[in-house]
Amino acid sequence: MGAGAMTICVSKAAVLVKEDMKKIAQISMLRSRSVAARNSQIFGVPLLELREQGLLEDGVPLVVKRMVEHLRRHGKPLHQEGLFRVNGNVRAVETLRLRLENGDDVDLLSESDLCTVSSLLKRYFRDLPEGLVNSTVQQKLIQHYEGDVSWWFIRDQLQLLPDIHHSLLRYLCNFLTLVERNHEENRMTAHNLATVFGPNVFQ
Repeated sequence: MGAGAMTICVSKAAVLVKEDMKKIAQISMLRSRSVAARNSQIFGVPLLELREQGLLEDGVPLVVKRMVEHLRRHGKPLHQEGLFRVNGNVRAVETLRLRLENGDDVDLLSESDLCTVSSLLKRYFRDLPEGLVNSTVQQKLIQHYEGDVSWWFIRDQLQLLPDIHHSLLRYLCNFLTLVERNHEENRMTAHNLATVFGPNVFQ
């Protein structure tokens, strides 16, 4: 083999080695990101941080959508008496939280019961560090509470919330409206739902 041919072979080998090293580096980076995502905290994290991590869809945390869609998809829970009033087993709720935060492929239908999922949903809102409705909007609502408050006033005040807070609140209210429509069976009237979720939303 001549010197020229040898040089070409060495050059080709060098190119192949560089390409292999790039692939290895890319795979390593993807794995690192995957591990970080699987171990990222979801509960107790500000909504803005979740949005920066790509964990929101239409302003709603993916974990919230998953739990709500589970309860909606399997219509029976919306009719079950005690929904959101009967708490799930503390250990089961914590286990489900950890598995969801670890990115485990959890089958909520077969691996969790209604009380566990509904309790974890309540906990999500309770753990929001800044609350869903901030103190400024809360104070304005409280100041006008005893007066003749119109729905227009309430709507205008809620629209002052950050967009992601407003989106999540709207999503939650739409879901709770479905629950309330079945109050004759589940006993969760608007008043009862407000009693359960109010402290979690207005912190």
